[in-house]
Amino acid sequence: MDWGTELWDQYDIIEKHTQSGLELVEKYVKFVKERTEIEQSYAKQLRNLSKKYNQKRSNKDEPDCRLSSYQSFVDILNEMNDYAGQRELIAENMIMNICIDLTKYLQELKQERKTYLLEAKKAQQSLESTYKQLDSSKKRFEREWREAERAAQYAEKTDQDINATKADVEKAKQQAHMRARVAEDCKNDYAAQLQKYNKEQSQFYFNDMPLIFNKLQDLDERRIRKLGHGYILFSDTEKNVMPIIGKCLEGITKAGTNVNEKNDSMVIIEQNKSGFERPGDLEFEDYSQGINRASSDSSLGTPKGPMDLLGKNKSKNFWLFKRSKLSSSTLTPFSTPPAPSPPNGAPSPKFGRDPLSYCLKEINKTVKPRISSFRTLRRSPTVTEDFGHLPPEQRRKKLQQKLEEISKELQKEVDQSEALGKMKDVYEKNPQMGDPASLATQISQTSQNIERLRGELNKYETWLSEAGVRGDTLRYRAHSFNNNGAHEVLSPDGAHSDESTPDPSQAIYAEFDDDFEDEEPVAPIGKCTAMYNFPGASEGTISMQEGEVLAVVEEDKGDGWTRVRRHNGDEGYIPTSYVTITLNK
Repeated sequence: MDWGTELWDQYDIIEKHTQSGLELVEKYVKFVKERTEIEQSYAKQLRNLSKKYNQKRSNKDEPDCRLSSYQSFVDILNEMNDYAGQRELIAENMIMNICIDLTKYLQELKQERKTYLLEAKKAQQSLESTYKQLDSSKKRFEREWREAERAAQYAEKTDQDINATKADVEKAKQQAHMRARVAEDCKNDYAAQLQKYNKEQSQFYFNDMPLIFNKLQDLDERRIRKLGHGYILFSDTEKNVMPIIGKCLEGITKAGTNVNEKNDSMVIIEQNKSGFERPGDLEFEDYSQGINRASSDSSLGTPKGPMDLLGKNKSKNFWLFKRSKLSSSTLTPFSTPPAPSPPNGAPSPKFGRDPLSYCLKEINKTVKPRISSFRTLRRSPTVTEDFGHLPPEQRRKKLQQKLEEISKELQKEVDQSEALGKMKDVYEKNPQMGDPASLATQISQTSQNIERLRGELNKYETWLSEAGVRGDTLRYRAHSFNNNGAHEVLSPDGAHSDESTPDPSQAIYAEFDDDFEDEEPVAPIGKCTAMYNFPGASEGTISMQEGEVLAVVEEDKGDGWTRVRRHNGDEGYIPTSYVTITLNK
């Protein structure tokens, strides 16, 4: 069944239907475009989300980077970024394979439909023109035939009239005969026009219009077929990337299975193990023996209990070592050295030989080392080239890492030196290839670099050797720092080693300076709101989240850092440019 046979008289319906079909294609193209915009927006949001939480931009040397949970989270963010890429690919393929292709095909269909409608219009106009000619010839024939009848009646009437002359009768007969002949010609012309019209009408309704309708039917069927293919592409475009999306989701699942809590615990141990020994037992302080307090040497810097070890994890400022003030009894030796002898023996030999020196040592022992307050942590402990500010275990790892870096750099310089030497030999044998003297500067510079790196290598090997020897005998001092910011070192027998014992007078004066520092929390001078996230990975800094409100404790002194405090008492420094500050009036 076709339109030309069944819908031969439904030109308006066919024209309206084909127009509606083309509008449906346009509507579908618009729908797919909006879908691609949604996909692109979704992909963009996913990328921004992955970028927001991806910590790769931060320092890769951060301790958390080695944790499996951290690595798995980074893997998930990477997989989400790849997933976003697949959503973008879906949008791109839909635009290329559906929107652009259908839009181009739609333009072709519109032009083709326009051509068929013009052909139908021309055929209709041609038939109407023929019908007008037929109608004109019919009316002329009717008019001439009436005139011929009247002329014949007049001639007969004149012939019967006795008063009419012979000339009048003859004239009337000639007029009637002429009218009859004209009417016959009009009749023949009308018959010819009628035959022509009937032929054209048959051609119009049985050939021309059915052919045009069939062409429009074929056009509409091709449109429907193309639109159906576009519907399938809408699904296939997403199906084609499903395997890759599935791999992304499998990657996320794999990231979850790769989390190893035991391995993370071992990494934490490896990264933070100090290498110190646990503190030994406290010795009995026999005050009945006078001023010679036997436990002074071994008890200094030793944690007194769980609160000393866990204090710094509390919200309040519990320090690992409590501040001890110099009592009057401690300062007595400066002015009045004690001289009484115990009832059962002579005075201490040490005290008897050099009472002032002995008292200075006693005072220095009594003044227990402590961790500095937060204000001093920003600049202490001082980072040294030999990593002496770190615990032994961490120091060895840092030294080994530094040795590996220097060795790689040294190997590069040695390879470059060998290459320059070979190039110089080639130039000497073949002067036309280059001047050997032009390489002298590079060879000299490379030699200097090699000597410098070898010196650094020897230096770090020496430090590593020392760290390896001392690390087995160091006692744990609970991260205590002396007044110079360095770790105090104990020999195996519990006494201070010579290399770590500070000068007594310097220790006393330094402790006096510390006594004047105020341990009470500083009153806030304002508040600030975080504009960006800050990880706070460096020592002395504090992390913050965008939008978080913190109390300002100390203004920026020109170094770009502001000291703030949370409501739970945690304090630290943050970049001034990361916050908006409002000071109290």
